[in-house]
Amino acid sequence: MSDTSLFIAKSEIELHLLPKMANRHGLITGATGTGKTVTLQRMAEAFSAIGTPVFLSDIKGDLSGLCEPGGGNAKIEERISLLELKDFKYRSFPVQFWDVFGEMGFPVRTTISDMGPLLLGRLLDLNEVQSGVLNLVFRVADDQGLLLLDLKDLKAMLAFVAENAAQYTVDYGNISRQSVGAIQRALLTIEEQGGDLFFGEPALDIHDFMKTDANGFGMINILACDKLFHSPALYSTFLLWLLSELFEELPEIGDPTQPKMVFFFDEAHLLFNDAPKVLLTRIEQVVRLIRSKGVGVYFITQNPVDIPDGVLGQLGNRVQHALRAYTPKDKKAIKAAAETFRQNPKFDVEQAITELGTGEALISFLDIKGRPNMVEKAFVLPPYSLIGPCAPETKRMVMNQSLMQGRYERTVDRESAYELLQQKAMRQEETNRREELQKQEEAQTRKPGRKADSFFDTVTKTAASTVGRQVARELVRGILGSFLRR
Repeated sequence: MSDTSLFIAKSEIELHLLPKMANRHGLITGATGTGKTVTLQRMAEAFSAIGTPVFLSDIKGDLSGLCEPGGGNAKIEERISLLELKDFKYRSFPVQFWDVFGEMGFPVRTTISDMGPLLLGRLLDLNEVQSGVLNLVFRVADDQGLLLLDLKDLKAMLAFVAENAAQYTVDYGNISRQSVGAIQRALLTIEEQGGDLFFGEPALDIHDFMKTDANGFGMINILACDKLFHSPALYSTFLLWLLSELFEELPEIGDPTQPKMVFFFDEAHLLFNDAPKVLLTRIEQVVRLIRSKGVGVYFITQNPVDIPDGVLGQLGNRVQHALRAYTPKDKKAIKAAAETFRQNPKFDVEQAITELGTGEALISFLDIKGRPNMVEKAFVLPPYSLIGPCAPETKRMVMNQSLMQGRYERTVDRESAYELLQQKAMRQEETNRREELQKQEEAQTRKPGRKADSFFDTVTKTAASTVGRQVARELVRGILGSFLRR
């Protein structure tokens, strides 16, 4: 391995990726089974060896072998011999295991507030009106100093805003109960997919991804995604959140001699599928500006056409594995892929894409002035570490020896919107109860009730009433009689 360049592939010449150009981003493409994962593994090793931390998502569960030395693979031995790699020595690399669900690695969490309404709206698949209501709920929470940390905070805030819609309409705009209901239903879906484990505290400190070991090798952070990938929206939104966190947290450093971190985004097409325009604009902005933070982003997908032009144009370092032309659409995609390279007069790039063998690729890295080199056909070097998953006991040992041990496993539930709104509701209920009692007391003061009559009082009153009526009749008769006698 070289301290000045990263030896990635070999044909008639050696192909090196320049660390100074590595933050200009990159792209690894090719059909399933053509060698993309091995290329990713080799590049991750190369960055780690020069002290650059790496983040990568492990969708198939076969990248954990980075923590074990390779060996015992006949095909790898054959490739080493073919490429005449005389100083090739198997070795392991420093690895940190992570998992949103906390099963295959240390838990990774963020808060609702840190995720923000834009990414959360993408995660919940909200329409424009519903996204507007979600933005409004975040604003109300901010203005009232209510922290949104986990899903129960957001649920409580949605219910509170819906109940007090008339109060907030003037200052914030119309609040549709139907939209609030749609957001609440979407939250239930995300919760069923395990999203409740992702939101909460302690939230990930992004700097914990940017460590080196005692030998100066960059830490390779592996996110277990075999389960997470079953929820594509959660997977893509989570990785985009990580990119956004790096963008927000890291200082501007211009163009460093090597990246501060390299981020590999596997199955990148999921990030762009059905993404609203405002989100695509945000992604393009992050990719364009994050290089000045010293971060290189490498997208892995089947075909370059999976990546929007605004992002594709920023990916300077390219590795294209084989594509197959079975349909007219496939042929069109291959033609588009060939046109992204600086052509080499020695061969037909479009034809070569369909003829590449496993582990073979068309490669074009940037030169020292940031210009794409002429595309070359070459074999990617085999990794030094184990291809495939590591042994379970090895993984346990790595996690037990990690500095992250005990840092993220136990959740913290501090006072936030849910608790404060509960307290507010209880205070309001107590106030309402006191006001009702006060009204009752005032009513009794204004109209005191009559004491119930005893049996003696009732008899006396009845008798008095009877006597009174008799006396009145006699009096009337007397008066009338005197008139009649006259």
